Amino acid sequence: MTIAGIGLPLTLVAIVAICSLVRKDHVAPIYVINLLISDIVQLSSMIILGQKFSGRTVFSICFMVVISLERYLVIAWPLWYKFKRNIKTSVIVCVIVWLFPILYLPIFFLARYHINIIIACFLLLPFPLLIFFLGGTLKALSSARSVPPDEKRRIVGALVLVLLIYNLLFLPRVIVSLSKKIKQYENIEIVTLLPLFFSPLADLFLYVFMRKGICDKLLASLCCCKMDHDDGTSLETGVTSDSD
Repeated sequence: MTIAGIGLPLTLVAIVAICSLVRKDHVAPIYVINLLISDIVQLSSMIILGQKFSGRTVFSICFMVVISLERYLVIAWPLWYKFKRNIKTSVIVCVIVWLFPILYLPIFFLARYHINIIIACFLLLPFPLLIFFLGGTLKALSSARSVPPDEKRRIVGALVLVLLIYNLLFLPRVIVSLSKKIKQYENIEIVTLLPLFFSPLADLFLYVFMRKGICDKLLASLCCCKMDHDDGTSLETGVTSDSD
């Protein structure tokens, strides 16, 4: 209840703020807005039902994959994506994600005794995808000259954050759902279930990477510190070599 009481008003404020960032050529906020709406569904279920809305996990992970894909395309395929991204396409993608649970119905009737395992296997698929999007983005950074440096930093930051949220909050629960032996231990069940309640609060940090400001200064300072460290190391190596 405490998480819901804190998270619900913050999520509503974040949605209103992100709505102002939606433009014809900047559709990423649309996916973040839908992710936050799924958070509202979970937070509301905590208040009304006193429990977590399990179906929201599918929505959340699907929108995280979509966000990572969109951020990857901006860097890896900037020219192609420049002419393909538009609000209409983004809305269609979001509608498809929201309608995705309809697929549960035939699966539930055909394999209702194994439905939890099937869902867990599906929720495991984003793991290699998120790693691929981050790795592909890092690889394509140098060639994406049409993307400003500050936007590159925000994109990489968003991809890293999404991967961390999935690995730390969702992946342990997915692994436990797939393992019958681990599921026998109640303590492990509780440990992997609790992080899911904090996922709405973690999603709020995506707002930081959707707009310019403090995030740019922080990421720029981190990059500068790394570059200074690398330059210092190179100079020390050069001096040593000259001395020899």
